[in-house]
Amino acid sequence: MAKRQAPQARHIGASETDRLLLSVAAGSHDAFTRLYDTVAGPIYGIACHVLRDPARAEEVAQDVMLEVWQTARRYRPESGHAMTWMMTIAHHRAVDCVRTVRRSAERERAVSQHESTPAFDDVAETVEALREREQVRSCLQDLTAELLQPVLLVYYRGLTHAEVAAALSLPLGTVKSRLRRALTHLRHCLGAPR
Repeated sequence: MAKRQAPQARHIGASETDRLLLSVAAGSHDAFTRLYDTVAGPIYGIACHVLRDPARAEEVAQDVMLEVWQTARRYRPESGHAMTWMMTIAHHRAVDCVRTVRRSAERERAVSQHESTPAFDDVAETVEALREREQVRSCLQDLTAELLQPVLLVYYRGLTHAEVAAALSLPLGTVKSRLRRALTHLRHCLGAPR
């Protein structure tokens, strides 16, 4: 990027820059080369001013020049000079880059704070979960086979009430009634309030 804007870059008038950009919009590679030589330096300069990082500014300037090539058809001379249009694109790109860098730094800071926060006592949580599982298993063993079967099919196999009724060859109302009785028993067994 910076190598291209060496001493051979010429200063040309606004109307010439406008004509070059219109030629670029028509697909002229030669016009783009001339336009690049003319505006790459100022675009890099504005990016450097906003970003205060020469490497990022060079990336932004390259992106801006690519965008100029790809979107030159959008330029309307009646809306202002080509240089103003391109410098506006450069400024917006540089500001977007600053915001991206800032958000990335904030995410990294949040992650590092989260990682440095002491975690809950994993051992206690694991023990509590195992105790609860054992309690549920014990309560399930207290159920009769006719109450246990619909519970296992609905809550452990994921079947709907209608599918359980079909699988057990029972009326839907009977399946719902057995599930209700089984859940009442489990609630009582686990000590949950009614």
